[in-house]
Amino acid sequence: MPLNRRAFLESSVVVGAGAALATGAVAAPAEAREARPRPAKRYSFTVMGTTDLHGNVFNWDYFTDKEFDDKAHNDVGLAKISTLVNQVRAEKGEENTLLIDAGDTIQGTQLSYYYAKVDPITQAGGPVHPMAQAMNAIGYDAAALGNHEFNYGIPVLRKFQEQLDFPLLGANALDAKTLRPAFPPYSLHCLRTPHGRDVTVAVLGLTNPGIAIWDKNNVSGRMVFPGLEEQAAKWVPKLRSMGADVVVVAAHSGSSGTSSYGDQLPYIENAAGLVAEQVPGIDAILVGHAHTEIPEYRVKNKETGRDVVLSEPLKWGQRLTLFSFDLVWEKGRWIVERVGAQVLNSNTVAEDPEITGLLADEHKKVVAYVNQVIGTSTAAMTTADAPWKDEPIIDLINVVQAETVKAALAGGAYANLPVLSQASCFSRTARIPAGEISIKDAAGLYPFENTLEARLMTGAQLKDYLEYSAKYYVQTPAGAPVDTAKLTNAENTPDYNYDAVSGLSYDIDIAKPAGRRIANLTFEGKPLDPAAQFVLAVNNYRASGGGAFPHVAKAQQLWSNSDEIRNTIIGWVKAKGTVDPSTFASVGWKLTRDGVPVF
Repeated sequence: MPLNRRAFLESSVVVGAGAALATGAVAAPAEAREARPRPAKRYSFTVMGTTDLHGNVFNWDYFTDKEFDDKAHNDVGLAKISTLVNQVRAEKGEENTLLIDAGDTIQGTQLSYYYAKVDPITQAGGPVHPMAQAMNAIGYDAAALGNHEFNYGIPVLRKFQEQLDFPLLGANALDAKTLRPAFPPYSLHCLRTPHGRDVTVAVLGLTNPGIAIWDKNNVSGRMVFPGLEEQAAKWVPKLRSMGADVVVVAAHSGSSGTSSYGDQLPYIENAAGLVAEQVPGIDAILVGHAHTEIPEYRVKNKETGRDVVLSEPLKWGQRLTLFSFDLVWEKGRWIVERVGAQVLNSNTVAEDPEITGLLADEHKKVVAYVNQVIGTSTAAMTTADAPWKDEPIIDLINVVQAETVKAALAGGAYANLPVLSQASCFSRTARIPAGEISIKDAAGLYPFENTLEARLMTGAQLKDYLEYSAKYYVQTPAGAPVDTAKLTNAENTPDYNYDAVSGLSYDIDIAKPAGRRIANLTFEGKPLDPAAQFVLAVNNYRASGGGAFPHVAKAQQLWSNSDEIRNTIIGWVKAKGTVDPSTFASVGWKLTRDGVPVF
């Protein structure tokens, strides 16, 4: 008959006592025996995490067609992450580790675009997505949905999900009709300990409620996305009742408790910190979405008083988060004694040859694709002076956007309204060469994943919009030297938050304080009518409140598109064949001081 624990312990005591008497040993005093308690059973394990990989496998920039580099000399890609993961597994023991991701995986590079649109994974007998191949090979245990997972439509997302060897989680991605989870809400993982008592780790996946707005065309009527706090409060107690010793949340949501996209969202966009504060029973949160680096951030839960540890590794595979868990066995269960977090930098290691070899053919195909010639230009254009001059290369973005919106509104109620367009200098090194234009040249004008919308604006609102944009310039008195290296980025305003608006003419008087700089504002040669209506072709980041520009986030949306603007530019160049700046370039705005042009 099987021996139970009580019988085993009792028989052990008897045998032990008999052996002592047989050898003539003298029993120790009772006080001495009581002074030697058994050491507590302890177990430690590590959860590794990535987020916002955005289609990066190789340490390669497909827009410049060379190895990735930035000012801090960061590296990117899953091939680098794989090397770090292998090192951690070797050090900790693979059986004592888990690897998870917090979303935004299949969109962002020309590698991911190629397998969504050019050679799509959804076609019959189509390829396996490179991100699925790499993450399967590395051995991910779970991943949360990001908002950009929906950019290419639900069929692409479902096919990607099908190709994964691990669950794609989204507890707050619900079927619009049944309000049941459209994706697995959680996954459970059993870790074997040396003590015969397994540890059950639950991973709860939460995504961003902004999907309902940003990808409305793809999800409307099909899925809804309630708030993270609400769904975490529903699922965490269930996971604990199911025997979870540890609960980790993978949240595609920043930690700040804010919504950078204005007040359109019915729920908080960056809610990871609020989840930690309001929902008891969570031990750690892998944070995503915000593209910031947070090695370790502690939030005290209001109900329990316990710290919840948050960590966000830097985007694109630049960092790997390590959550370290120390557990102790108490009163018949595992208790989390300590949690800590840190990040590892992927630029400290070489790419894993297993991953680069696995996807070498896919990489070569995409490199060949981005180097395809799609047209010619009659003149060279660069962004070198675009932050302070109205340059043809920015006019190119605006003419593409304006023509696209005009075509979309043709035949409708707003077809006769004038269409204006906003654009920023996203990169000061972008260029269109004279002669042949490749895909990478056109795509390099727009390194961000923005899509295009049309919003209804008045003349008065556009004036406010331009005044807000003009705060980008450092106030410079008339007659004072002008140093372009010190002229821009006032109040830490990034280049991508300075908009030039085409279709209007105006001066920006940098001698005046911010808010009083726009002068000589005209439309078709006449002073701008404050009551006149215009259509503004605008990227979805700005339209959703990004940069906090006035009016645009609340303006009526007339049209939106799910394709990335950079791909719209590529298609436009292909259709035109020849790009001639003389047909669209104009000086619609200029910097002045007391009415005198600066340049």
